[in-house]
Amino acid sequence: MSLYVIADLHLSRSVNKPMDVFGPLWENYENRITDGFSKLSENDVTVIPGDVSWGMSLSESLEDFKLLDSFPGKKIIAKGNHDYWWETATKTKRFFAENGITSIDILHNNAFTYGDFAICGTRGWFYEEETGNSRKIYEREIGRLERSIAEAKKLSKPRLVCFLHYPPICNGYECEEITDMLSEYGVESCFYGHLHGPGHRSAFEGVHKNVNYKLVSADFLTFSPFCIG
Repeated sequence: MSLYVIADLHLSRSVNKPMDVFGPLWENYENRITDGFSKLSENDVTVIPGDVSWGMSLSESLEDFKLLDSFPGKKIIAKGNHDYWWETATKTKRFFAENGITSIDILHNNAFTYGDFAICGTRGWFYEEETGNSRKIYEREIGRLERSIAEAKKLSKPRLVCFLHYPPICNGYECEEITDMLSEYGVESCFYGHLHGPGHRSAFEGVHKNVNYKLVSADFLTFSPFCIG
């Protein structure tokens, strides 16, 4: 009975966007993901913080969700910058139910508990995404994170862990509103993805403001979910 994490699966069973075009790190990646999940048991939980499927809609992502559903244990998924299929939690859960998908849940303005863990998170925001709406999107993500953390605190578990898609610290950039919030609320660890290939070198891993940060992109983990505890 363990809690795992892996981000950026980038599944593409119904769209022609395989990740192996990005070089040897991604060769045969779907089979490697399947092998990585095979070590888990039905009592385990895996959090997937973003970039689950390349599908542009729920229906286009269905085969990817079916594959994910076939893996052992419960899966909790959050939004990434390439999850164009993303709908409201209510619509997504209804779609899952209608298609017999029973082991996937949504992390969005809410929180989950597993063993000693309280699980919170959101997509986050990143300096590379500067657009005209950046401030508005950024503030919305800060609000979602605070709501998720508040829900997690209500669960009264000793280990509060956060999952983001975007790295809050990267290549000399720090999203202080996020790092300060995680520290002030007593978050133990923050797991994030988004960075691939050469981008791994810009990742921050270690303790900052009493919070431990770790990169969990699938290619960084060689496609095997990381055991948190």
